[in-house]
Amino acid sequence: MTILVTGGAGFIGGNFIYYERKHHPEDSIICLDSLTYAGNLSTLSPILDQPNFRFVKLDIRDRAGVYQLFEAERPDIVVNFAAESHVDRSIESPEIFLQTNILGTQVLMDACRKYGVQRFHQVSTDEVYGDLPLDRPDLFFTEETPLHTSSPYSASKAAADLLVMAYHRTYGLPATISRCSNNYGPYQFPEKLIPLMIANALNDKPLPVYGQGLNVRDWLYVEDHCKAIDLILQKGRAGAIYNIGGHNEMKNIDIVKLICKELGKPESLITYVADRKGHDMRYAIDPAKIHRELGWLPETGFSDGIVKTIGWYLDHRSWWEPIVTGEYRNYYKRMYGGR
Repeated sequence: MTILVTGGAGFIGGNFIYYERKHHPEDSIICLDSLTYAGNLSTLSPILDQPNFRFVKLDIRDRAGVYQLFEAERPDIVVNFAAESHVDRSIESPEIFLQTNILGTQVLMDACRKYGVQRFHQVSTDEVYGDLPLDRPDLFFTEETPLHTSSPYSASKAAADLLVMAYHRTYGLPATISRCSNNYGPYQFPEKLIPLMIANALNDKPLPVYGQGLNVRDWLYVEDHCKAIDLILQKGRAGAIYNIGGHNEMKNIDIVKLICKELGKPESLITYVADRKGHDMRYAIDPAKIHRELGWLPETGFSDGIVKTIGWYLDHRSWWEPIVTGEYRNYYKRMYGGR
């Protein structure tokens, strides 16, 4: 099989590539990534020159370039991780989110139709459902929960999901969608909560927490997410949507305090800042469908996953410190400038 992974130099996409190479070494993988600010080619440095792997610097909005790649590689499966994904950035600059997350997805699906792929998989988010009240812990997002977005980011992802389902119904595109809860683990860009707090704490910098830090998220270890997507590609029904949740609900403030404790840093580093506009209060996913149909369950409890994650960032300063300084953006030039 030839698998095209878009956004593969990002956090979840990069982890998925490593998962696939470990569990399906016979498959060829093409990684397409435009290397915007959150794409980091050094994430893939151990495999850049290995057989059955190719990296292509390309924007999914570039129809001519995408068609040329499909013509050359004829992928069997396309997994679309490519997306602008940071809520704060979407509030400041919505346009790029609409262009990449909606129009870019359309370009990929048109290419899939033209070149006859076996499966197009759209990686989405639980944020398309909006939020849940803190005083109703019995409520969870299911695949039937109405879409109710809160930010330009989540609106762009919901629009893309609707477009994917429309392409499946109208054109018969063999597509699936997964909606995941908050991921954490290795290679996560340090603007997100957990790696930001780890990096700042290690450097004795303030730990900014929105509001009072009472917002609740359902945390999913990234390797568990990758396993779920792999199962969907193998056994999932075309036209189906699968929620992927970790059953690990945590308040933001409790996560920050736990990171302080694990790193031996004082909680006095915590600084409360003005809350995000339209900040969702609680996300919680019911993954019963993917368990029932595909046998998937999360395997990593948060207490174990956060220790592994902190350990990874302690052992891989050479990966995240250049990001903090901005030096990481020169990696592509160093790797490919003379090629």
